[in-house]
Amino acid sequence: MARFIDELRRTHRCGELRGTDIGKEVVLFGWVDTYRDHGGCVFIDLRDREGLTQLVFDPNHPPEGADVELVKQSHALADSMRNEWVIGIRGIVRSRGKNVNPKLPTGEIEIGVIEATVFNKAETPPFPITDDLTTKEEVRLQYRYLDLRRPKMQQIFKVRHQINQVTRRYFDENGFFELETPFMVKYTPGGARNFLVPSRLQPGSFYALAESPQLYKQLFMVAGFDRYFQIVKCFRDEGSRVDRHPEFTQIDVEMSFVSQDDIFNAMEGLIFRIWKEVLGIDLKEHYPSGHFPHMKFEESMRRFGNDKPDLRFEMEHTDLTELVIEQKGGGVPFFGEIAAKFESGKLRRDLPGEIVKAMRIPASAEFSRAEADKLEAYVKSMGAKGLARAKVAEDGSWTQSPLSKSASKEFVAAVNAATGAKTGDLLLFQFGREALVQTVMANLRVYLAKKLGLIPEIGHGGKFNFLWVVDPPLFELDDETGKWAAAHHAFTRPQEGSLEFLEKDPGKVLCYRYDLVLNGFEIGGGSIRLHDPEVQARVFRALGISEEDARAKFGFLLDALQRGAPPHGGIAIGMDRLTMLLSGTDSLRDVIPWPKSQKGTDLLTDAPTPVTNDQLAEVHIRIVAPENPG
Repeated sequence: MARFIDELRRTHRCGELRGTDIGKEVVLFGWVDTYRDHGGCVFIDLRDREGLTQLVFDPNHPPEGADVELVKQSHALADSMRNEWVIGIRGIVRSRGKNVNPKLPTGEIEIGVIEATVFNKAETPPFPITDDLTTKEEVRLQYRYLDLRRPKMQQIFKVRHQINQVTRRYFDENGFFELETPFMVKYTPGGARNFLVPSRLQPGSFYALAESPQLYKQLFMVAGFDRYFQIVKCFRDEGSRVDRHPEFTQIDVEMSFVSQDDIFNAMEGLIFRIWKEVLGIDLKEHYPSGHFPHMKFEESMRRFGNDKPDLRFEMEHTDLTELVIEQKGGGVPFFGEIAAKFESGKLRRDLPGEIVKAMRIPASAEFSRAEADKLEAYVKSMGAKGLARAKVAEDGSWTQSPLSKSASKEFVAAVNAATGAKTGDLLLFQFGREALVQTVMANLRVYLAKKLGLIPEIGHGGKFNFLWVVDPPLFELDDETGKWAAAHHAFTRPQEGSLEFLEKDPGKVLCYRYDLVLNGFEIGGGSIRLHDPEVQARVFRALGISEEDARAKFGFLLDALQRGAPPHGGIAIGMDRLTMLLSGTDSLRDVIPWPKSQKGTDLLTDAPTPVTNDQLAEVHIRIVAPENPG
């Protein structure tokens, strides 16, 4: 073995050799991917991160000029090799002749092996190292180092590496400093639950693991660094889901003396560059201006039910609330109840309350009654009470629906006109509390698009539809408390035309916040920050935050903003989501090297684990047993 590495250095990786290399003597290292014994001639596919190369151990046809005794020894050694053994070989590149494998980049050649060594034997793996796996994810995560050997996984992390490198080059060329912010920070209230870290040196006090570098990157601007970025790990004490993980990575950016459009231009430049250098796709073919389209938050919610619409297909929503009010429910009892609430003043049109929405499935989809019945179970899984529906008959009336018994002809005609419904089309309705209706209809839209083949179940399908969602409200009404809360964070700058509403009608205040959306996923979000202390104080008052509370929670930032803060703004791009979408996979856990399970457990190391009483005493903590264990 010492001869291999000490004397025989690796000359190529396993995916590099081609027909132009025939006749070369090469040294390869890697893992045994497959083993085949063809009557005294052993074939092994050797694998590393770059691909496969076929090795031939044939004592009856040694490479020209080779030491025959060495070739025989290598064949005897190969006879004992098995999958996932780590080996090294020296041999001669030769043509496969008529046995070319067109599926492999190296399929034109093979290596006639002269000598070989075994670096490490391997036990039989708990699952095949192949991309076509049916193994449960829990087992894959338990043996993650084996899962990462699979070619698909290695390609994903190659993409992630390339995104990192393109990002660093791009920002360096555009005058940004790569600066670091701390992981252990002061707890400040925000939208996500923080992980807490006890302080041994300050008994009874805790750090929070940063859910984002938000406050520190603003301080960088106050410090005069002008343009900052970092690729940074962030933490949220939340359960995992398809596009969320308790520890995640973001491309974090902040800029001074900028408008919203300046931020957009900078990030569009990065995205165009990533797509070009990583995927070989020139986005200017789809966006010749070099910019992505904008859509107002209100329009996105009205047409698609959320602020991250997938624009690869249509199937838009129709908001029927105004029509229902005008028609006093149109004869439908539950629509009439909603209309009465608006007429009595119990609900305001400009505030979250109750709404009515519809979505049209065209007759060409040939959606059966049985399939429509299954949709009811789907929407109930999201908390909806049910799914009202109606099929449009030739005369424009509704069939296959309890609504047809009570809905007036005028109402049916008005709804058909509003939704564009024609003969054979199926109309789906949701009504009630706005937040629930929007969520149900947004998810139903995507569910149906996949079911009807408008978008693939997994991946991008070769389509990349970008969108900036802009002009959202600064505040949102808390359903439980009835008070106004910051929709993003309290340091987002209100739009100048909305300042008059800060005290008298906070629901009308729009702000300079923005999200970058790709194929139904929010891949980035940010805002222009508040740097004016006077407006900041007004925002705090609208949120019901006293001056004393503001100083206790954000005093260090408020002080900084009064010591020469430039106008500034920024954005954070989700590195994990970006990698997920570029790689065409459907889970963040596929693009994070050492992910946690859905319950936040590291199945490889069994973390988190209990600690000893001595360790707890060091950090001045006592564990209180849960009242209902298990």
